[in-house]
Amino acid sequence: MRRFPFLLLVIALAGCNRFGSSAWNDPYPAGDHGRNILYSAFTERPKHLDPVQSYSENEIVFTAQIYESPLQYHYLKRPYEVIPATATEVPRPHYIDAAGKQLPDNAPAAQIAYSDYVVHIKPGIRYQPHPAFAPAPTSLADIQQLRDFSQTATRELLADDYVYEIKRLAHPHLHSPILGLMGDYIVGLSDLAESLRKYDKFLPAERKDEWLDLRQFPLSGVAVIDAHAYRIRIKGKYPQFLYWLTMPFFAPIPWEADRFYSQPGMAEKNLTLDWYPIGTGPYMLSENDPNSRMVLERNPHFHGEAYPCEGEAGDREAGLLVDCGKAMPFIDKVVFTREKEQIPYWTKFLQGYYDASGISSDAFDQAVQVAGSGDVTLTDDMTRQGIRLSTSVSTSTMYMGFNALDPTLGGIDAKNAERARKLRLAISIAIDQEEFISIFLNGRGISAQSPIPPGIFGYREGAAGIDPQVYDWVDGKPKRKSISDAKRLLAEAGYPNGRDAKSGEPLVINLDTTLSGAGDKSRIDWLNKQFQKIDVQLVARNTDYNRFQEKLLKGSAQLFYFGWNADYPDPENFLFLLHGPQGKVKSQGENAANYSSAEFDQLFEQMRAMDNGPQRQAVIDRMLTVLNYDAPWIWGFHPKDYILAHQWLSNRKPTKVGNNTVKYQRVDAALRDRLRAEWNRPILWPALLSLVLLAALALPAVIAWRRRERGLAKSA
Repeated sequence: MRRFPFLLLVIALAGCNRFGSSAWNDPYPAGDHGRNILYSAFTERPKHLDPVQSYSENEIVFTAQIYESPLQYHYLKRPYEVIPATATEVPRPHYIDAAGKQLPDNAPAAQIAYSDYVVHIKPGIRYQPHPAFAPAPTSLADIQQLRDFSQTATRELLADDYVYEIKRLAHPHLHSPILGLMGDYIVGLSDLAESLRKYDKFLPAERKDEWLDLRQFPLSGVAVIDAHAYRIRIKGKYPQFLYWLTMPFFAPIPWEADRFYSQPGMAEKNLTLDWYPIGTGPYMLSENDPNSRMVLERNPHFHGEAYPCEGEAGDREAGLLVDCGKAMPFIDKVVFTREKEQIPYWTKFLQGYYDASGISSDAFDQAVQVAGSGDVTLTDDMTRQGIRLSTSVSTSTMYMGFNALDPTLGGIDAKNAERARKLRLAISIAIDQEEFISIFLNGRGISAQSPIPPGIFGYREGAAGIDPQVYDWVDGKPKRKSISDAKRLLAEAGYPNGRDAKSGEPLVINLDTTLSGAGDKSRIDWLNKQFQKIDVQLVARNTDYNRFQEKLLKGSAQLFYFGWNADYPDPENFLFLLHGPQGKVKSQGENAANYSSAEFDQLFEQMRAMDNGPQRQAVIDRMLTVLNYDAPWIWGFHPKDYILAHQWLSNRKPTKVGNNTVKYQRVDAALRDRLRAEWNRPILWPALLSLVLLAALALPAVIAWRRRERGLAKSA
């Protein structure tokens, strides 16, 4: 027992060594220190990594780094400019009339029967190493993950790989969300989809899951010209098609990969393109645990690309042109950690364990300060840490959608249409978006008047741009109509004081949402209060994102929260979200509200074939008038993005359109390690103080024990 105080000291110091070292709270392996790694986080697990199906923001974070479409966006230039990726140049459409005669570039849209896009691919581009290109093992019994395959190989990218992926849009088992839209444009795609459906229908049950070799099925509008060139024929004139060629839907998929993943037993082990993508891009997915961690590593076969040397005004001063002409990518590895809550995400960013971060509402005052002039600057604490702030108006729209197939909110027959329209308008007026932006977004948003956000052609400022069904123009700004207006509309819809005029039952609206975290309860409570203003009951049905998507696909949602980030900078990319033929239930498209209007659809077809100008603006204005009257959505808001980055992260420029951004970024790993050590230096005095207190508490017991021992010895 003489050693007892000494043992306490050893234990306490061991605790200090474990919990008080410079890396006591480091969430990453010690072997990663000093390595060229980008650390980021994700909140929603991706469902689809197969480019034929993937269409969510939480998925393109990964797919855009792995797959390479023929075109991409210039990283720095604004307005956005389409440039080559794997293509040698941006293809110019060749216009053809119904008789097959080539037309001049300025031919009227009415004369154009087809537009031909010929894409030339750079030779020598190779795929990431993958077992699909290697001899297959004799047995899959010991295979659980892709890394378990002992052999990998690669091959050159060919034009046929792009054609194969376009055919996959029509695959009967893949349900591509853009099949309906592309079927209206790509010559023969709808016919191919029908042929494949018939082929699949007559297959015996035991053959349903076998590989469907799409090379054996012709697609009349898409043809391979040679090993490095292919042609896509589009119906009519569709200027936005170039934007689609920047998206993963039009990335290459080698037939070998399709065959590889179709082997019996592979799907049961998650050995699919949805789990393990294959591409020619700068990165490949080396670790996939969507509940915890996703890792991208440099593709050793990447063909290389030079950092841009031009940008917009201010880019040079911001240091965004320092790496002009240098080979990309700069980063070897990207580690994404899943963070379900904002507080740990924010805390780890401040500790230096994430390289960049947005700003949650809870952390807003800690991060930035708003001057009386409205200018936003970093707080002193952020400035001392060397953190940089980037702000931009997002080309996004957030909204609440009414399901047009719902008998209460949709009014699916003519008799109920007007009643349901007034009900939708009453709810739209009652939900105070300006208050929501102020309370939950710290003012980081603009109230939406339509689906089109600022910065996209068709958006109008001022009185000409308001939704007159929901707002009045008062004193030079939009003012939301009164609750009395909402209650009047509600009564006209057959629900005076929020009760069915016939049955007397209260009106109950079900909201499907993924807002289920602890921090989201306040938003649901706020929404309940908005509905209470017009005496309507709201029931929030929380679910995860995958289940939420299933509800939309089946049309079982009534009212739902949703949002859209621009795929490309054109109004068509927002207005198609309400295009009838894109209905979610009917066509598995992106019209989640299942809204349908004959006039809107006709104007949409006219608008999307037009070049930007006064005539196109006039058509868009009429389309928005139709939408404002019908109120298929509760126009929400267009967010403002605030992005923070540590001083060791460079070449980071906010964008909502271009997504293949990791290759441009650079980290100074040595500076990061040094600052992490400074910011997370262990504080030892609490442990030493605890040691002293522990010793003080133990000392009387030791003294008493020793006295007792002496007494026993004397008695003996």
